[in-house]
Amino acid sequence: MWFRASLYGLLGIVTALLGVAAKPLIPPGLAGSIGAGSVGNILGILATSMLAVTTFSLATMVSAYGTASTTATPRAAKLLIEDTTAQGSLATFIGAFLYSIVGLIALSAGIYGDSGRVLLLAATIAVIVLITVTLLRWIEQLSRFGRVAETINLVETATRRAMQHRAGRPWLGGAPWREPPEDAVAIESERVGYIEYIDMDRLGQFSDEHGVDIHLDVLPGSFAVPGRALARISGPFDEQALSSFRKAFVVGDSRTFENDPRYGLVVLTEIAVRALSPAVNDPGTAIDVVGTVVRLFTGWARGRAKKEEDIEISHSRVFVPALREEDMFDDVFPAIARDGAGMREIGIRLQKAFGALDDLGYVHYEDPIRQQAGDACRRALATMAFEPDRASLLAACRPELVGDVLPAAPRPPR
Repeated sequence: MWFRASLYGLLGIVTALLGVAAKPLIPPGLAGSIGAGSVGNILGILATSMLAVTTFSLATMVSAYGTASTTATPRAAKLLIEDTTAQGSLATFIGAFLYSIVGLIALSAGIYGDSGRVLLLAATIAVIVLITVTLLRWIEQLSRFGRVAETINLVETATRRAMQHRAGRPWLGGAPWREPPEDAVAIESERVGYIEYIDMDRLGQFSDEHGVDIHLDVLPGSFAVPGRALARISGPFDEQALSSFRKAFVVGDSRTFENDPRYGLVVLTEIAVRALSPAVNDPGTAIDVVGTVVRLFTGWARGRAKKEEDIEISHSRVFVPALREEDMFDDVFPAIARDGAGMREIGIRLQKAFGALDDLGYVHYEDPIRQQAGDACRRALATMAFEPDRASLLAACRPELVGDVLPAAPRPPR
């Protein structure tokens, strides 16, 4: 935000300097004819109003962060904090305040003559137009800022971006993972935390310089601790270079959305689980999350449909494990099925979601879909005591997905 606010302050300074230089170019009577002498009052009003709007906007943003942490999940508040529209609006208001202050100081110092006020008035009108557009956008965003639905959309967007990037580069630019030889040397982490980023270019350079193969044991999102291998190196290398090797693994205190698609799925699941808690009792939000996850998994299946031989490999001696669809399903469905087991609508929605994903025909979804569909069906049947609810769930389940968990039942229209 400081960059945009600084630009407005710089605009005020540049306007003051141009006002001095432009005096000979502006007709003397023009300032009086267009009312340029009132620019000081306009700047005073602008400074006062922008300070109030900035204070109000900041209070609203802090309140939205707290609301998102309470009604959705604290992990999603980070996306609200990083929202560029909110930051841009606040920076515009602060910058307009700085511009007004700089203009008032220049007027008080007598830098502007009557001709220079014309230029200041023109710049002030342009700033007012920009403020008006920003304020209208900001008012529109305030109507949904921090709401659960908006938070879900932000998490979905961040997760989709990460999944699309990983689907296009399933091995992060390296080669498909393979078992390292028995004499491979394990390189352990010196820090405790989550892997936020892996610098594949640094690893590729290390493998080329030392002529070794690198087999990664972790991915972004993995928890690193001393004693757990980050990677295994096969071949002779200089152990003094290990400090440079470890710098390729950025370890932080928390997971991030950018390089960790599973983290977005976990956050969506947390939103659904909170909505299903007895204190909130909002199954509609959980159903919304299930639909969001189906969209994300559909995009993942389409992105991974690309043939492996068509995927670019930039570092052929760095072997990276791909994300497992089983793990991605485990991040989402078991928790929702557990907390929504007694709710008829949740059970039916889950079975429809499994059916929709199965219809994609993506081979890597077959086993996890059948595992999750069967587990969800068993859990729901063990919890539901009302027979009509059980019958509705049985009708929604596909026998080919849940297997022998239930007797054959007619499939309802989709």
